[in-house]
Amino acid sequence: MRFGNMRQSGNVEDRRGIGGRTLVGGGLGMGGLVLVVLYLVLGGNPQTLLNSGVISGGGGGGGQQGAPLVQGQDPAADNIARVLGDTEDVWTALFRQMGQTYDPPRLVLFSDGVDSACGTASSAVGPFYCPADSTVYIDLAFYEELSSRYQAAGDAAQAYVVAHEIGHHVQNLLGTSDQVQASRARMREADANALLVKLELQADFYAGVWVHHANKQRSVLESGDVEEALRAAAALGDDRLQMRSRGYVVPESFTHGTAEQRARWFRRGLETGDVRQGDTFAAE
Repeated sequence: MRFGNMRQSGNVEDRRGIGGRTLVGGGLGMGGLVLVVLYLVLGGNPQTLLNSGVISGGGGGGGQQGAPLVQGQDPAADNIARVLGDTEDVWTALFRQMGQTYDPPRLVLFSDGVDSACGTASSAVGPFYCPADSTVYIDLAFYEELSSRYQAAGDAAQAYVVAHEIGHHVQNLLGTSDQVQASRARMREADANALLVKLELQADFYAGVWVHHANKQRSVLESGDVEEALRAAAALGDDRLQMRSRGYVVPESFTHGTAEQRARWFRRGLETGDVRQGDTFAAE
């Protein structure tokens, strides 16, 4: 991607090297940690894991203080800050068109562990969005695993992950997340999972909407970037992840959508750029 065409955000806090309290989870093995990584990087609400004891409570984010990101010292961090800045520009304009105000999220870079308003997590959980403090948390080491384990290499794939988490921030601002959580509390598990899939697919759609407008306005895409992002979306589909970890799939347990669904909704957002086309809840 042409990151140089994007504005670098000042809403990035660098907590790398600070660490957080230890992840708790009743003796999670590596297989369990992988599932936690997949749950959160795909946009799962960390509050759910906090309630189940996988992430320790008592975070609040107050125990740690980082520093503003120093530009020019880490190209990977600079690129993420530019993606964040560009999402701020795109969503500010789109919210204005909807007669609303976009309140940009923060983004925290961390390593080893981090305290958030959703609890304390180790680096094993990967990137996640915490609605309680409107912050995206990212350990850059995750991208190495995204490339090696899930064959989703490339800077466009990394940008997709950030844009998906920003999609959850958009849902948080619009009240969609709260509506979904309230509805899920009254449903049996299979129906609650199906509703969560629709929420996640909409975040994929919103990621595509960002790419559409960023490229239209600033020509950020290079050859192969769309394919990289689509490959990342598909690689993180529930069906592929379950086949990799279990050797079989259980559709009733899906929480993020299949590889085909994720890639399709991302592409729809990319092709239309129209927020009104992303009603995954009304779609079959």
